[in-house]
Amino acid sequence: MVYAFVIMPNHIHMIWQIQDGYKQAHVQQRLMKFTAQQFKFKLADSNDPHLASFRVGAKDREYQFWERNALSIDLWTPDVFTQKLDYIHNNPLQDKWKLSEYPEDYKYSSAGFYHTGHDGFGLLTHYMG
Repeated sequence: MVYAFVIMPNHIHMIWQIQDGYKQAHVQQRLMKFTAQQFKFKLADSNDPHLASFRVGAKDREYQFWERNALSIDLWTPDVFTQKLDYIHNNPLQDKWKLSEYPEDYKYSSAGFYHTGHDGFGLLTHYMG
């Protein structure tokens, strides 16, 4: 389940719950691989010159879109959960980004879902059930 997310210019934050029977590392790896492939396909199909900036000299890959060691934090208490939820929804408002005046106005975020109750992405679950 995806409870919250924000897509920033150079990173993403997400609060999600892995279904029983699946390993977090495996699900995270699959997500990163799938999204990286989609980025590569979109950039290549449109002949976008930015594709070259993701080229790496690695033996096991031609391009790299994600950091190798993505940070994961377990959210064990309701207080920690809501603190992280507020942090990611307010991330676009930080002085270094200034992407939106209000969290719910930033298009690439779940903040609007929590503000209006409407899931325009079709993938969100409210953390309160």
